[in-house]
Amino acid sequence: MRFRFIEDHRASFPANRLCDVVGVSARGLRAFRSRPASRRQRSDLVTLAHIKEQSRLSLGSYGRPRMTEELKEIGLDVGHRRVGRLMRQNGISVVRTRKHKVTTDSNHKFNIAPNLLDRDISYVWTQDGWLYLAVILDLHSRRVIGWAVSNRMKRDLAIRALKMAIAFRTPPRGCVHHTDRGSQYCSHDYQKILRQHGFKVSMSGKGNCYDNAAVETFFKTIKAELIWRHPWETRRKAEMAIFEYINGFYNPRRRHSALGWKSPVAFERKVA
Repeated sequence: MRFRFIEDHRASFPANRLCDVVGVSARGLRAFRSRPASRRQRSDLVTLAHIKEQSRLSLGSYGRPRMTEELKEIGLDVGHRRVGRLMRQNGISVVRTRKHKVTTDSNHKFNIAPNLLDRDISYVWTQDGWLYLAVILDLHSRRVIGWAVSNRMKRDLAIRALKMAIAFRTPPRGCVHHTDRGSQYCSHDYQKILRQHGFKVSMSGKGNCYDNAAVETFFKTIKAELIWRHPWETRRKAEMAIFEYINGFYNPRRRHSALGWKSPVAFERKVA
């Protein structure tokens, strides 16, 4: 244990000083270093290689619980404590970040629907200016089924995301469609499409931040795992990155605690 302590801290302190502190000889340390790795050490090295690879594939978004589930999925016999130890010892952690901008304009004269159930618009700063992102989430699987971007936060942005979701899912009549109270969703054009497809219309209560919790969680996730990590030169580059994130990672790969640590796509396959 004392030799292992020295190895773990030799990047910060000279080895001879650490030997004096813990009461071992430099000769003993050399002998320790020349011993063949134990079975556990070899297993840890293999597991660590997989952890680093999965951390890269998950865009640095996986902490101990998700990482453990990912390693089990690929056939490794690991537990939370071991994965946590290896991540901690090797400085592998989740990258998180910041910021807020109000994007809901609820000060309008359109009709407001009662709150039956989820949806919203968020934003990305680029050197070209703001890029606004609208998404529609399937609350059952947390899958992003419709999305659109624009340099202006107008009703056509929300309508394009809605049309994508309808084309992708072909929802049955009576399906609940929930949004915040923004003017984009209360507009006559948007509401007309909802009526045409037989949706039950639902909207958040004024000032109730919990009504849109699932979509707010998605926006927090994409900002922390993608948007706030990069200085976006153009709207086009940000748009392509968002496309790759949603279709290449979030929907098919990213594990959700609410889905039994499965991705939205895997969860839908399971319940199908």
